[in-house]
Amino acid sequence: MHKNNAYSLPNLLTYARIVAVPLVVVCFFLEGRLQSSDSARWGALAIFVTASITDFLDGYLARIWKQTSTIGRMLDPIADKLLVSACLLLLAADGTIAGWSLWAAIIILCREILVSGLREYLAELKVSVPVSQLAKWKTTIQMIAIAFLLAGPAGDQIVPIITISGIILLWIAALITLYTGWDYFRAGLKHVVD
Repeated sequence: MHKNNAYSLPNLLTYARIVAVPLVVVCFFLEGRLQSSDSARWGALAIFVTASITDFLDGYLARIWKQTSTIGRMLDPIADKLLVSACLLLLAADGTIAGWSLWAAIIILCREILVSGLREYLAELKVSVPVSQLAKWKTTIQMIAIAFLLAGPAGDQIVPIITISGIILLWIAALITLYTGWDYFRAGLKHVVD
């Protein structure tokens, strides 16, 4: 396989994750327009879960098939951030995330912007900041939290603690986010100061 094959399966999975973002938005738009908001929430959840699975698969397949590419390395983190940011904004707009819980979403979004900016700056200096195991756990907890919150009131009708579980997990992700964000910042700071 060519090293920069833009149409390899791992890259196609990344593109699909980017396409998932407007689809989730459409589900929430429909929720406001249709009587049965539950179906819109389940639709958004199904799209989000599928997109989250592609997040694991694209990196895994690229490594085992040796199909890593420049475009894949660039788009993979962008696709993740677009999906998470869009979902958090939608959940805040519809009131699923409200009050003090908005701070958890703000912490997560601010950290994503900070780490992206830091990585971009360090890339110019040819410095790589590897993803820690704790950051991977944070991502997993964050994805589960968002999935629970997307189910929200529709999920609460089946298991009454879905929304509150999502809020608790979002706070756990936010606290880990603070720690890992500081970790990245501290690792990059010495290069910034130099």
